[in-house]
Amino acid sequence: MATFSPEDLLKQIQQRQFQPVYFLQGEEPYFIDTVADALEASVLPESERSFNQTVLYGKDTDAAGILGQAKRFPMMSDYSVVIVKEAQAVADLESEKAWPFLEAYLKNPLASTVLVLCYKHKTLDSRKKLGKLLAGKDAPGVALLTSKKLYDSQVPQWLTGYVRSRKQQITGGATALLAEYIGADLSRLANEVNKLLLNVKAGQAIDEDLVQRMVGISKEYNIFELQRALVHRDVLKANRILTHFAANPKANPLIPNLTLLFNFFTRLLMLHQAGNNPSDSDMQKMGINKFAQKEYQLAQRQFGPERTMDLIHLIRRADAQSKGIESGSMDEGEILRELVWLILHPVPVAAVG
Repeated sequence: MATFSPEDLLKQIQQRQFQPVYFLQGEEPYFIDTVADALEASVLPESERSFNQTVLYGKDTDAAGILGQAKRFPMMSDYSVVIVKEAQAVADLESEKAWPFLEAYLKNPLASTVLVLCYKHKTLDSRKKLGKLLAGKDAPGVALLTSKKLYDSQVPQWLTGYVRSRKQQITGGATALLAEYIGADLSRLANEVNKLLLNVKAGQAIDEDLVQRMVGISKEYNIFELQRALVHRDVLKANRILTHFAANPKANPLIPNLTLLFNFFTRLLMLHQAGNNPSDSDMQKMGINKFAQKEYQLAQRQFGPERTMDLIHLIRRADAQSKGIESGSMDEGEILRELVWLILHPVPVAAVG
């Protein structure tokens, strides 16, 4: 068994260097899908796929069914391809009954078969037999990919690299806006970038204006402008944004907005704990990109450490209210309006509950 990065595997696939078995596991489905899609599109020409390419789904198959397909020789082709999607749902993948047959195949796979197992949202238990085999050296024909979730601080760099891989450019402001608004959902980020690229003129970079227009972020009335109004204690602007949100609830759902506010004040608390004058690299590790540093520094002066912890508590309280806990008859707009009022006014948390 050899461990590979997504980039390594994609490069090999492009060079038509195929492994007999790919075990793609991990918390980040984007990289698993990217490698599996590349294999599905690359190993066989389209004319050979109907006879030699099989796609199975974990909940609809078992280990015997997978091995039966993997042991078939190709028909008028160099390869047979078997792709098992949602392999984590194969009920007997790690069972004692199926293990001898699975072990025998993984140790000596058929050279003419490319078997791809997409084991999403989790990883194998390395204490069990299958996990031990893939972690050891007894299955040299198996390529193992463990796909890890990116930290929020890693998203801007990934996003910039993804756009460059498409031979395009993106401004730092647009990168920061997409990373903050969408977060570490790489599949959604890639889809949004692909849509943006369809609307970019030759030689033009993706900029903030294009992101706001195409991703559906209102230029004046969005959670980032509300966040900015809170930091600057601009009550009038905050209320205008809240009124817009209340009038357009489908475009401004409460939970994602609370998540972004929670992330902002959590990073602010980390900034307080970092002491005086943290470096740019320290701030980037906290998920604070260079375009937002001045805003965080202002927020640090506006909200001290204890007040920041209080605000995090208030955001959690609003999240509970959104789920019907001690919210009475308040709707989402009223919950957010109350939260904003409590942030802008120094009401003791003990008085709120």
